[in-house]
Amino acid sequence: MDSIAFADFLIGLGIVFVLEGILFAAAPDLTRRAMKSALAAPENVLRMAGIGSATVGLILIWLVRH
Repeated sequence: MDSIAFADFLIGLGIVFVLEGILFAAAPDLTRRAMKSALAAPENVLRMAGIGSATVGLILIWLVRH
C-alpha cells in the first residue's frame, strides 16, 4: 500500500460503493427500474454508455491531477 496510485484506486472504489449504497438505500425502486432498463437495452448502447462514462471519468481524473 505504499503506492499513491493504488491508494487513490482504493479511495475511488470506496466512493463508488458509497454512491451505489446511497442510491440503493434512498431509491430502491428507481434502482430496480434502472436495472430492468439496462437489461432491455441493446448491447451496443450499453457499450457506448460504458465507453462514454469511462472517458468522462478519465478526463475528470486528468483535470484534477493537472
